[in-house]
Amino acid sequence: MSENFNAQRSLQLAAQTLQIEADALLALKQRLAGESGHSFSKAVAMLLQCEGRIVVSGVGKSGHVARKIAATLASTGSPALFIHPAEAAHGDLGMIKSIDAFIAISYSGEAEELTAIVPIIKRMGSPLIAMTGKPSSSLAQLANVHLDISVEKEACPLNLAPTASTTATLALGDALAVALLDAKGFREEDFARSHPGGALGRRLLTLVRDVMRSGDAVPRVTSDQSLTAALLEISRKGMGMTTVVDNTGKSIGIFTDGDLRRLIEAGRSLNGLTIGEVMHKNPRSIHSNQMAVEAARIMEENRINQLTVTDPDGMLIGALHIHDLTRAKVI
Repeated sequence: MSENFNAQRSLQLAAQTLQIEADALLALKQRLAGESGHSFSKAVAMLLQCEGRIVVSGVGKSGHVARKIAATLASTGSPALFIHPAEAAHGDLGMIKSIDAFIAISYSGEAEELTAIVPIIKRMGSPLIAMTGKPSSSLAQLANVHLDISVEKEACPLNLAPTASTTATLALGDALAVALLDAKGFREEDFARSHPGGALGRRLLTLVRDVMRSGDAVPRVTSDQSLTAALLEISRKGMGMTTVVDNTGKSIGIFTDGDLRRLIEAGRSLNGLTIGEVMHKNPRSIHSNQMAVEAARIMEENRINQLTVTDPDGMLIGALHIHDLTRAKVI
């Protein structure tokens, strides 16, 4: 361990870093209440009108932030990509069209790689948004809209390493993405389509028909069958219940392991009973084209483990157990 290490000093620096960056964000928020707010709204309107993609570019630490901003925009309904300005100057400019919008990020506003390609972007007719900490910089002056990301000081004790400034830039990029998704009416379902491999995608894209049991896997008896026949059906199908249908196949009831236990606890004789006498009528059901997460909500709210699946006419077409939702990672 370094002889210079001091645990108390490291904690003090951590707290100081967080405070400086928090102060930078608060200052950024306060500026939005003034002229910066007008520029921000103008930038959002410009991006909403973009018929192509939002191209985000920066060098060094600003480049890393630009990549993240582009990824956030893309995942929240605003097609976007990152282009490195040095690569753009050597052919990647061909990826940009006049219908695209361009966001250039440079705290100094004088990054040579960006100032070299921005005039070409302007000549193409692409709207240009600059995010800099210097309103008088070359990049700010060339832009259609300038967003001020200036900070009083960096969190770095030397006031050199980009820290508070990159935090402010990243936060303002998030603010742009949030304002855009709200203006576009972007919803959870839209987010899930951009993240089909994630937990949210599974929750919001999985339909009941994707996970329900159907055909012979569905336990079912008619109301005139004996309780004994119903219990055998419960055992065969392994769902801890059986559905009850009428002679047309319409769902009219359900009988579960719990119902059997309650009958025994009540001391009721089981001999000679038909399932129609002891079933729960009008069971909770769901349609096959509804979201599986809705089935999970119904089960949770009603403290049940099974649901019948019916068509719009009430005909039984499937059944769903909470374990089916768990296996599909819906819950």
